[in-house]
Amino acid sequence: MKPVVFGIAAETLNDEERALFRDSDPAGYILFARNVADRDQLRALTDELREISGRDNVPILIDQEGGRVVRMKPPVWPEFPPWAKFDALYDKAPISAIEAARSNAHAIGLTLAECGITVDCLPLLDVRQPGAHDVIGDRALGFEPMRVAALGRAVLDGLAEAGVAGVVKHIPGHGRAMVDTHKALPRVTASAEELASDVAPFRKLADAPMAMTAHIVFEAWDPDRCATLSPIVIDTIIRGEIGFDGLLFSDDLDMQALEGDPADRAVAVVEAGCDIGLNCWARMDEMKRTVERLDDISAVSRERLDRAMEAVRPAETADALDALIDKRDRLLALA
Repeated sequence: MKPVVFGIAAETLNDEERALFRDSDPAGYILFARNVADRDQLRALTDELREISGRDNVPILIDQEGGRVVRMKPPVWPEFPPWAKFDALYDKAPISAIEAARSNAHAIGLTLAECGITVDCLPLLDVRQPGAHDVIGDRALGFEPMRVAALGRAVLDGLAEAGVAGVVKHIPGHGRAMVDTHKALPRVTASAEELASDVAPFRKLADAPMAMTAHIVFEAWDPDRCATLSPIVIDTIIRGEIGFDGLLFSDDLDMQALEGDPADRAVAVVEAGCDIGLNCWARMDEMKRTVERLDDISAVSRERLDRAMEAVRPAETADALDALIDKRDRLLALA
């Protein structure tokens, strides 16, 4: 098995993808809107990925957050609100906000499980900061660390009730970034003392099954390398101070915050301490080079992968979906 998650080019696999995936056995796969048409198509695609991998619980990831970040869209699937709405409800009724967040995540999870998707890249534990770039914005769970942690726990629990694993992101925190990591490399100049509030939600949810790194330089910790590429940040902050011992993904290796060939980036993130790199864009030449460059997944990373996927179970009935959405909407109306 190679410590990489690959994207797929279209709504069905092509012969070259099938051959590469069978030969290389990537750790998992990630889906985007380009891979999604309807329930039957999506289920057939995920079933084939399972058959190729030989693993019933192979990680099949998607970014199905709600709001402006969704891959499975109406009218085929329900519309899910941005997470800022749950933060607004928390101002008036914290317990109701937590229950609304859990119901919303459970509903999202049911739509994923029905189609054979096992991992949602959610929740964001990035503590929102005034004046920061809007790449996080209303995707965040709030400005206050313990509120973010409480709502984040509800999201993880809701996904788990549907048999879907959650990925906390973007560890150790994306909330202070002044530029979009898709376009450039942010540098955060906050002190270690100031950054304590950024890592606080991740510390509270250090038992999450999976996490995704931030392509951000934190000058207080490592002024030379972004978190994704920094053994200092991964070992001392993420594994040490935060205490996270789950499966650690890099964020997308194709973002312009990183430099160099994507295959070289994949090697670099694993050498820095990430368990698995995300190669999302399904460019065959890049995927082949990545397979050639990467060693097999380490025993430690494989154990983390297996542990993270233990909670994933066969898709349950989606009969409860409408009731969960109705409950969420009734609670959100309180705000």
